[in-house]
Amino acid sequence: MPLPTVLMTDVVRSSKQGDSHGGAYLIDLEERSFSQVLDWNRIDINWEGRGQGRGLRGICFVGDEIYIAASDELFVFDQQFNILRSFKCDYLHHCHEIAFDGGQYIYLSATSFDSVLRFDVEAQRFDQGWWMQAVEQEHQGKMVKALDAVLFDPNEPDGAQEGDTLHINNVCVAGKVPLFSGLNMNLLVAIQENESRPFALIPPTTHNTQPLGKGVVMNSTGQDAVVMADRNAQAVMMFRYPTYPELELVNTGIPDDYARQGFGRGLCVDNENRLIIAGSSPGTVSAFNVQSQSMVSTVQVSNDIRNAPHGLEIWPY
Repeated sequence: MPLPTVLMTDVVRSSKQGDSHGGAYLIDLEERSFSQVLDWNRIDINWEGRGQGRGLRGICFVGDEIYIAASDELFVFDQQFNILRSFKCDYLHHCHEIAFDGGQYIYLSATSFDSVLRFDVEAQRFDQGWWMQAVEQEHQGKMVKALDAVLFDPNEPDGAQEGDTLHINNVCVAGKVPLFSGLNMNLLVAIQENESRPFALIPPTTHNTQPLGKGVVMNSTGQDAVVMADRNAQAVMMFRYPTYPELELVNTGIPDDYARQGFGRGLCVDNENRLIIAGSSPGTVSAFNVQSQSMVSTVQVSNDIRNAPHGLEIWPY
C-alpha cells in the first residue's frame, strides 16, 4: 500500500512583521515531494515571543471542509484552501492542537487560559469550555498533578481566567472522549462526564500525546524523539528525528529556546500502514514503520531552523 499524503501546518518562530510566519503544505510521503497550499502572512496578530500569534496550528477534516486553527481564531477552508468563514472566542488564545470527534464536536486547546474549548460544528459556535486547575493527588502510588475541570460558557465574560500554568498544547479524541496534555503536565487526561480523569502518565515536555494500542504515542520533545510508551510512562519504542549538518541550515542567530533543529511537534498515525508520522524542525515530516522499527520516508520543506511543524493529519480527499 502506498504511503499517504499528509497536510502539515507550520509556525515560523521569531519571524518579523511583514514576513510569512507560517503556512500549510501537502506532503506526499510516497513520492517524497510537497506543495505549499497556504502562505500565512497576516499582520493582525501578536508578534511577541517565539510562536504567539504566528502561523497555523491544529487541523481537522469535517465532511468536505478543512478546519485549521490559528492562535486565536478557527478558520474553515474548502479543499482549494479558500477561506469560507472563521470563528473567534475570547478564551481561544495561543491555541495549539484541535481534534474532531467524528460526529458533532471539535475540541481545541486554549493554552493561555489553561482550558479546553468545544466547538459545535452543527450549530457553528463555541458552546462549552473546561478550565483546568491543578491539584495534587495520588495516582498509582505516586503524587502527581491532578486537575479539577471547571465547566464554563465560552460566550460569557465570567469564564476561565487568563493564565498559562499548564501550557496545554495537545488535545485528541478517543472513542468520542476528549483527552489533553500539556508541556508542564506529567499526565494525559480524559474529560468524562465533565470531570478530568487521568488516562496515562507521560514524561514532561511532550507534544501530541495520544492513545495507541494499550499505551500512548507522543512527540517527546525533551528527548528529540517519537516515543511509544505504556500508560506508566515506560518507553517501549523510540524513533529519532532526522537531523542535518549545521552548515546546511539557515540560522539567524536566535536562541535555541526560540528555535532549534530536532524540535518535534505534529503527529498522526496511519494504522493501515502501521506508521507513525511526525513533524520536526526544520520543516520536516517523517514516517516511521512500527513493525520494522525504521524510518521509511522523510520530506523537508525548509532548512530554516525557525520553521517548526505544528498540525499534521492524513489527507483524506
